[in-house]
Amino acid sequence: MKEKLISKLKRYSIETLKLLVIIIVMANVISYLKRPELPSQTLPEIEATLIDNRAFTTASVKGEPLMIHFWATWCPTCKTEAGNIDWVANHFSVLSIAVKSGSNTQLSTYMKERDLTFKVLNDEMGLSDRFSVAAYPTTFIYDSEGNLAFTEVGYTSAIGLYLRIWWAK
Repeated sequence: MKEKLISKLKRYSIETLKLLVIIIVMANVISYLKRPELPSQTLPEIEATLIDNRAFTTASVKGEPLMIHFWATWCPTCKTEAGNIDWVANHFSVLSIAVKSGSNTQLSTYMKERDLTFKVLNDEMGLSDRFSVAAYPTTFIYDSEGNLAFTEVGYTSAIGLYLRIWWAK
């Protein structure tokens, strides 16, 4: 009886693992197919004021990898991923761009309520259009030389983001 139970558990574990691999592969295929087509694979010059009135320029992060993350307060996946972005921002340069998410004051309140500290730029300049973003969240990772290394559409784990940026060094 015990051997039968162990055999069943083993079979269920293998099936669960197969399903997990299929889900991961499909998620990556979907991310690949949804990725935006950019006019250039080089990091564009961005000079902007963040919601906390600090200045940000891409020139200030020259020589290190940069993650540019497009998100929205109304996006359920973005809300789920926000903690991952915050964690990665404690280790690498991250510029998050909030799209159609209200005023700077509303965004600041949103960030405080969720105890999030990553840099936020309110997309009043239309950067989401410039980056051809059509789905949220969308993340671009540029290497230390300013070349596009990775593009992700949809949820990505903290360790997945960390490893991609680390690889882009």
